[in-house]
Amino acid sequence: MRTRTVKTLWALFIVTACVAAMVTFSTPALTQDKPADNMQVLREKLKADKKLVVAANMDLTESEAKGFWPVYDQYQKDLDAINQRIRKLVESYAADYRANTLTDEKAKKLIDEAVSIEMAEATLKASAVPKLRKVLPEKKVARYLQIENKIRAVVKYEFAEGVPLVN
Repeated sequence: MRTRTVKTLWALFIVTACVAAMVTFSTPALTQDKPADNMQVLREKLKADKKLVVAANMDLTESEAKGFWPVYDQYQKDLDAINQRIRKLVESYAADYRANTLTDEKAKKLIDEAVSIEMAEATLKASAVPKLRKVLPEKKVARYLQIENKIRAVVKYEFAEGVPLVN
């Protein structure tokens, strides 16, 4: 049962990531017909689904949950800032891709920002570990980091699949 629930939630993540990638790289005419808040609705759904996946897989005691969820929420808030940077980076690339205006100088800026984002994500994860250790036993810290890594990997993979290679 637990495996089926996790698989169902993973499917929701994949669909949401694909929709986000399609919206980012869809034609301008299509994006103008949709309300601006559609992406916000998708982001909120993704956050809720992610929390369900984490809750279903952490097996937290009541006391662990009291300590864990505030750390989780802060981590997700900080991760959201990183996700916004990724979104802006992809939107910038998408605009240049559509207009066929990507220059070496623009590509360099995109590369530098992409590397900076990856470093920020690693720094955020490293800063979360001591906070998690204060509220969870080591095995559950490891489990949470595994869950987070798997979710990020699936979403990034599905998202990347929708981003065309540089011409």
